[in-house]
Amino acid sequence: MRPTLARAQRIATHTRFARNNKASLSSNFKSISGVAAFEFVKSSTEGPITSRQAKSYSILDWARQASMGCELAPKEAPEGMQLGTFLGGCFWGLELAMQRVPGVVKTSVGYTGGDTPNPTYETVCSGRTGHAEAVQVVFDPQETTFTKILEAYAAQTDVTTLNRQGNDRGTMYRSGVYYHNDEQKEATEAYFKQLNEEIAAGKWKKWAGDKVVAEIKPAGDYYIAEKYHQQYLSFGGRFGMQQSAEKGCTDKIRCYG
Repeated sequence: MRPTLARAQRIATHTRFARNNKASLSSNFKSISGVAAFEFVKSSTEGPITSRQAKSYSILDWARQASMGCELAPKEAPEGMQLGTFLGGCFWGLELAMQRVPGVVKTSVGYTGGDTPNPTYETVCSGRTGHAEAVQVVFDPQETTFTKILEAYAAQTDVTTLNRQGNDRGTMYRSGVYYHNDEQKEATEAYFKQLNEEIAAGKWKKWAGDKVVAEIKPAGDYYIAEKYHQQYLSFGGRFGMQQSAEKGCTDKIRCYG
């Protein structure tokens, strides 16, 4: 599947960016990116890095990922926490939806479900690696339930389409819940059954006549996506307009910024 025009333009920009020499990268980082979203960030708990740090770090980041690809994420959550992995088309909007869920303590975007090690954004978008864009959350089971997170997932994702979300089409945009234990599997099966019953009863007008087709599969390798994708919308998106990640926020999510 070919990526959408916006994605194709972004891939072309990334490719040109990676091919520049070190001096060009350092001096032209701002002009090439054009938006705050391309400033690399640390983890969500550390906040954005400075422009100077972004310029120097991006050189190292591009060099590493060009040769090694994206890194494999840990398979275990911190003590007392749990992992959840969700597929729902473009990961930017879905991550922001998950950031807003009370009890979710950390989020990341990445790639999962493929058979090629260390994928990159460009290789995933090509459709050749088998990976899909995904969001992984770390949540506190004392503060929320997996079903609550599933509700946020279904509110943001069209679970009645398998390989399409809006204008994004292809297996890299497939929908699914990749469970990390039997309890998550059972909760997902029960929730999707409930959704189908509600759809049949006419409670979901946007899905009238449809059925839930999102995958339910065991979680596998999850590769953390490039840093410029992390918390993309809460740091400004393509237009530099930050969107709230405050817990419980119900503002409409603008998928590209």
